[in-house]
Amino acid sequence: MERVILKPMDFNKLKIAVRNNRGKEIIFSSKDDELNRKVLEKLDVSGILISLEGRKDYMKQRNSGFNQVMAKIAKKNNIFIGINFDELVNSKEKNKIISRLKQNIFLCNKNNVQMKFILGKEKKDIYDLKSLGLVLGMPTWMIKNIL
Repeated sequence: MERVILKPMDFNKLKIAVRNNRGKEIIFSSKDDELNRKVLEKLDVSGILISLEGRKDYMKQRNSGFNQVMAKIAKKNNIFIGINFDELVNSKEKNKIISRLKQNIFLCNKNNVQMKFILGKEKKDIYDLKSLGLVLGMPTWMIKNIL
């Protein structure tokens, strides 16, 4: 199945873009948490790619751009959460990204939401990605459909 990644734009233009790409795997990518939630609730997308880089953490909490409310909506609408592999490999602040990713994995596991790696320029073998997922804390049911 062909994969289309949509970037943030006006919500009405986004609805038209989703309508024009029916029959394809549509993934939405944005740094705006409110827009991500609106897309989760209202649009027919296959997945959400949450950017973990460039976020400011709170005093006693990580800002991963994903919470339990969004996890429940994603479960209800059968939407997977994407992990940007290029962002993970090429980041200067890997420790923060990995900790935010672990938090998202915990939330997805608790709410039975599928997570998948989205590969860009960096290519890896399926076995390497599965082992990375296990190290990050993904359960085996999530590892089965990691790509």
